[in-house]
Amino acid sequence: MPSRKTILTSLACGEVASWFFLIIFYTLEFQTKAAASFPVLPVEKLAWSVLIVFPLLFLFGLFVAYFLGKFLKVFYQLVKFVEVGVLNTLVDLGILSLLMAVTGIAGGIWYPVFKAISFLTATTNSYFWNKIWTFQKEGFEEAGKEFSEFLIVSGVGLGINVGSASVVVNWIGPQFGLSSDVWGVIGGIIAALCGMTWNFLGYKFLVFNK
Repeated sequence: MPSRKTILTSLACGEVASWFFLIIFYTLEFQTKAAASFPVLPVEKLAWSVLIVFPLLFLFGLFVAYFLGKFLKVFYQLVKFVEVGVLNTLVDLGILSLLMAVTGIAGGIWYPVFKAISFLTATTNSYFWNKIWTFQKEGFEEAGKEFSEFLIVSGVGLGINVGSASVVVNWIGPQFGLSSDVWGVIGGIIAALCGMTWNFLGYKFLVFNK
């Protein structure tokens, strides 16, 4: 059975993720109301259920990974990495949505600034969660070197993500009679898997050596 510390950390990861989900949900709803282009989202009252649902889903994933990890040890580590990835994505989108909602700016020269802030915040968040929880690397004596390597691996992962999506969508093009929209989503999924695989291996063997 996972340790008490691991269980509590998984619950905390899910709880933090749920709050950032709510930030995204309510900033988007606020913008929707302001634009008066769409009806009010009917699931507003259900949104708060994520405060319970997310932690439970994260905990369920952890227990499944723990038992499967008895047969393939890396699987336990991989699921924790995926949970951190979900949190990291919500942190990125949450910070970006909040900045746009507060300033009322959603384009122009300020958008790249907002995206840079959200990306760096999410990357820093990812570094600490992966170091302390996913790969359980002790000590911060080489934190500067580790974080630099973490940024490099993450940057390469971003390049792999964008590059593989471009290959699938622009070079290969729609297959099997699928529309360009559906193929674009498939390209995004393939790109995310490629980028995630690189990041996991890079963090494991290059950054944290775990």
